[in-house]
Amino acid sequence: MIYLLVVIFIIVLVMPFLSEFVEKNLEMFLFVMGLSAALASGVLNSGLFVKAAQEPVKITLAVFIAGLLFKWFQANLERSILSVSRIMPFRLFAALTVIFLGLISSVITAIIAALVLVLIVSALRLDRSSEIRLTVLACFSIGLGAALTPIGEPLSTIAISKMKEDFFFLMELVGPQITIALLFFGIMAALAVKPPVSGKASFTKKPASENYEEIFVRALKIYFFVMGLTMLGAGFEPLINHFLIGLNPLLLYWINMISAVLDNATLAAAEISPSMDHFTVQSILLGLLISGGMLIPGNIPNIIAAGKLQITSKEWAVFGVPFGLVTMIGYFVLILVTGN
Repeated sequence: MIYLLVVIFIIVLVMPFLSEFVEKNLEMFLFVMGLSAALASGVLNSGLFVKAAQEPVKITLAVFIAGLLFKWFQANLERSILSVSRIMPFRLFAALTVIFLGLISSVITAIIAALVLVLIVSALRLDRSSEIRLTVLACFSIGLGAALTPIGEPLSTIAISKMKEDFFFLMELVGPQITIALLFFGIMAALAVKPPVSGKASFTKKPASENYEEIFVRALKIYFFVMGLTMLGAGFEPLINHFLIGLNPLLLYWINMISAVLDNATLAAAEISPSMDHFTVQSILLGLLISGGMLIPGNIPNIIAAGKLQITSKEWAVFGVPFGLVTMIGYFVLILVTGN
């Protein structure tokens, strides 16, 4: 059984890179892999299936409702962005944008926060380097901030489900560390992003408004994505117990740098176990969340923002990788100082 689960785990890791079809249909691929893992480990029963069907409901509704609100109020949001950016010093505006998007992403979801980011960046008319830096820093912020509640992103939904904890568990577990990170990202945006040289902000090319079908399909994909991850996590439980339980949390922190190239919710489903202590789960989550911003495939907001703003993988990595490494080292020291 363990060997079969190892094979499934390797397939989950490598197929999105080897197959363009899998990459474009990642949600259904992970749903099938989740079923396979649950069958292979012998845990697939009516109880697990009902749990997997119920688990995605909250985040799916949040994504759908937030998508509708974004569509209905996009024009008002555009006007507000332009007004605020014109009356506020740019460096302060950049810092507050990064911090605010990180905080609000736990309520409006990481996906909608990424769409708001695209609107803001499109309006500012920055030079290319500054545009990339602001986008990367904001996506780091969104990726961490969305983890504060189970409706923010799939990773937080899965983590709370695996640990069998309540709505505020992650806010208590990693809230202080995430808050510090958001402030740090905001300060870096103020320092690293140059003010636009072209004058006042304006939409020279507005991002296209989504239609109702796109909003519905995206919410449906999130549903199957989280459902698949729930079964994947349950199926990989024997693998976790065999390989990961008992490993030093500090080692797990660095192992999770692979989140830079793999969606961190997938890794959370595979790694987190209710038998782990809170310090270990904290180390796993911080490693996943921070490194998830380093490259485009690491997180959903990265994929959305890079796609709509036409940022290449190389452009993202030039800033995202060294910045992510510095942040990883900083938090490693913080864990050493404050940890058990």
